Amino acid sequence: MEFTAQQIADILNGTVDGNPDVMVNNFSKIEEGTPHSLTFLANPKYEHYIYHTEAGIILVNQDFTPSAPLKNTLVRVPNAYAALAVLLEMTEKQKKEKEGIDSTAFIHPTAHTGQGCYIGTFACIAENARIGDNCKIYPYAYVGDNVVIGNNCILYPHVAIYEGCVIGNHCILHAGCVIGSDGFGFAPEGEQYKKIPQLGNVILEDNVEIGANTTVDRAVMGATIVHKGAKLDNLVQIAHNVEVGEHTVIAAQAGVSGSVKIGKHCRFGGQSGLAGHIGVGDHVSIGAQAGILSHLEEGRTVLGSPAIDAKAFMRSSVIFSRLPDMYRTVDKLQREVEQLKKEINK
Repeated sequence: MEFTAQQIADILNGTVDGNPDVMVNNFSKIEEGTPHSLTFLANPKYEHYIYHTEAGIILVNQDFTPSAPLKNTLVRVPNAYAALAVLLEMTEKQKKEKEGIDSTAFIHPTAHTGQGCYIGTFACIAENARIGDNCKIYPYAYVGDNVVIGNNCILYPHVAIYEGCVIGNHCILHAGCVIGSDGFGFAPEGEQYKKIPQLGNVILEDNVEIGANTTVDRAVMGATIVHKGAKLDNLVQIAHNVEVGEHTVIAAQAGVSGSVKIGKHCRFGGQSGLAGHIGVGDHVSIGAQAGILSHLEEGRTVLGSPAIDAKAFMRSSVIFSRLPDMYRTVDKLQREVEQLKKEINK
């Protein structure tokens, strides 16, 4: 596909600075631009690249003011990153759609698949499963007994959905993710541990996306719930009876322990971890590798392990590297005080 700068501006309700007829046919990172590629600038720390990139068209925010002359054509939009997403989505839709049911796929006679579904090589749809319209089930995916999947969902290769789980509409499950595996429930019994049956399920509401090799455990009773619009990155662990609020995003390698309740529009950095049975309010931001041991009220931003308020952590981090010198100074002062005490007592 080829587009001119003016065509792109019309699609995005933007304006053109430069040659409106310059044409591009692919995308590139700003530092790897070519005369026929489109790139974007949304983060100010990458601004220095804009003065050297060869990209033919650059999406920028409306308020961007260059500090040096530019040879490129700019398309100004309210939000460059969101505008890029619109163009990428348009390009994605041009790909040939997967369709049909492969002859090697297994669909149980009691299962139901909606209209327009694609079911790939060696995929398995188990007893009484219900799959909505226009879903794509890629090779080797497994849909367990009594699973319900809404419309327009995508299950990439090797996704496993255990029995009784419910998937909403427009959900995307990436390769290798597991929905509904047993929660980590064991009761001490002498020197051994007795497994506690996990009788609940997992519910993913509409527009949820689950990353590759992420696991969402089924509840002991009731449901583990990921509410609408939430996005989980790769290699995330969501334990049993957790509730993830609407439009919350959780980055890679984060772990959420059992029975945690997470609010709406929260943001979790990579490798952050939450202790069990705590609550996280709406609009909370948790930094990478932060350790959360107790309840977080609405709107807080925390860093560190154990986590503290972000501003306090930043002030403390300035001191961390000076702690050895401070310790030696305190130790020296302590010896001097002891010596002074001895002199006074004489």
